[in-house]
Order: sequence, then C-alpha cells, then structure tokens
Amino acid sequence: MKQLLFIGAIVMGIISSTANADCPAQFQGEYRKLHSTENINLCQLVKNKVTLVVNTASHCGFTSQFKGLEALYKQYKDKGLVVVGFASDDFKQEDDDESKAAGICFVNFGVTFTMLAPTHVRGDDANTLFKYLNTESGAPKWNFNKYLVGKDGSVIQHFGSMTSPDADTLKKAIEAALAQ
Repeated sequence: MKQLLFIGAIVMGIISSTANADCPAQFQGEYRKLHSTENINLCQLVKNKVTLVVNTASHCGFTSQFKGLEALYKQYKDKGLVVVGFASDDFKQEDDDESKAAGICFVNFGVTFTMLAPTHVRGDDANTLFKYLNTESGAPKWNFNKYLVGKDGSVIQHFGSMTSPDADTLKKAIEAALAQ
C-alpha cells in the first residue's frame, strides 16, 4: 500500500511539473481572492487566454474604472479575455477592511471578473507577476494601470491610469491580441 501511495505521489508530481512547464513562470502560484479564503491558480485562470492585469484600489479617483473594466470583461470574455484585478495599498488608497473593499468592487460596481486580495505591486515586495510586469514594461505609478498580456505570457502593452477601460487604444490592442 505504501508503495502505491509513493508511486501515486511521484505521478502527481510529474503531472504537476508538466502542467507548470506549460505555464509562464510569472503566472505560477496562487493568490487569495478578495474577501475570501479561496485561492486562485493563475496558470489555470489564464491558460490560453489574453489577460488584462490591473492594480486596483477601492478609494482612488480612478475607482470608477471598475465599471469600465467590468464592461470590457463582459464584452470580450467569451472571445478569450481574462481580467484580473490586484487590490493593492501601495499608493495608500485601499480600504483596510477587505469586506468594505469587496463591497465597493462587487456591490457598487458589479464586478464579476477575478479580484485578488491586497498584495504589493511595486518595489521589492511586489508579487511575482508584478515583478515581471515591472521589469518588462514599468512599475505602476498609480492605481489602475492596465497590463495587456498575451496568451504566451508576454506583455503586449502597458496602459497608465489615465487610459480608461473604454479607450479605443485599449480595445484595439485587446482585439488584436485576441485575434492572434
């Protein structure tokens, strides 16, 4: 019986390492969902998808962009777009109470795309994905930076806070990435 368990563990390890080999390093790992105990495996979430990664905050002048991000998500999700919001207090604009931050996202703005619990998005403490994004295209200078990432995990384009989710430049970049 012990041998079967050992062999099963080896097989699972091989399957797991094979699955991770198909996933770019920057997406490997799990992140906790906002105001939840559930974790999200980014590799599984973004596999073969175009991804829009956004650093967010619940008390920012750009917080109303949640509405536009949700509209983008609804418009393009069936074509292969994933939107992932990374709540962050790096700019001192995130509510300390996750339930209040979640209420702003989910109740006030009707967000259905994946929102993750607060994490660092710049500096030495940045999470793995943002360390990669920061190196490839620059760290966010404020909340609601948008990073368009291709199906292969490479950064296609970085849009600053001033680029609204309904901007033609962002939509055209998404459409071009989805067409590849």
